[in-house]
Amino acid sequence: MAQNAQSAFTDLTGVSDGYLAGKFLISSPGMVDGRFKNTVIYMCVHDADQAMGIIINKPKPDLVLSNMLPHLEVEGDVTNEDTEVLYGGPVESERGFVLHSTDFIDADNSLPLSETLAMTTSKSILTALTRPNAPRRAVLALGYAGWHAGQLESEIMRNSWLVSQANEDMIFEGHPDRKWRSALAMLGITPELLSAEGGRA
Repeated sequence: MAQNAQSAFTDLTGVSDGYLAGKFLISSPGMVDGRFKNTVIYMCVHDADQAMGIIINKPKPDLVLSNMLPHLEVEGDVTNEDTEVLYGGPVESERGFVLHSTDFIDADNSLPLSETLAMTTSKSILTALTRPNAPRRAVLALGYAGWHAGQLESEIMRNSWLVSQANEDMIFEGHPDRKWRSALAMLGITPELLSAEGGRA
């Protein structure tokens, strides 16, 4: 685990209202990159220089928190729900990112994402998951999705992605195989509708 949530990016606090931090990024049915097919990404960081998010609907096969913690030298049982470990994205795929409720905050390492959601990458959050002060909701993701300046905007212009308001409950709840359709439904659309529109383009 990295020692600081901000270590992979610079000036994470400079996210303006014009960017997509705090939104869902939903892959379109025409997504050609197999790593992102049928994915829903919670956008943690987006500014003029970079974008970063966590895929929330691709669990790692047969891997849950209780299996993972001993490999990270964390002792003890998971205090709350023993959630599936997610494939967070193709960048730094061995690095852990924990999305969690803000009832736990590490003042030195947690990055607040909203009033109710934060991200922490230090070992402190993993230890907390086995303690009485564990966050009520938490999910560990390995890796993240990242874009350089202008890259994500270009992909959106090519209709690779759709954007919606984030439903934070969806990060922690619901069957992963249904989250992509559920996210599209929040926009009032279905994959079949988008595919048909693409065919007429």
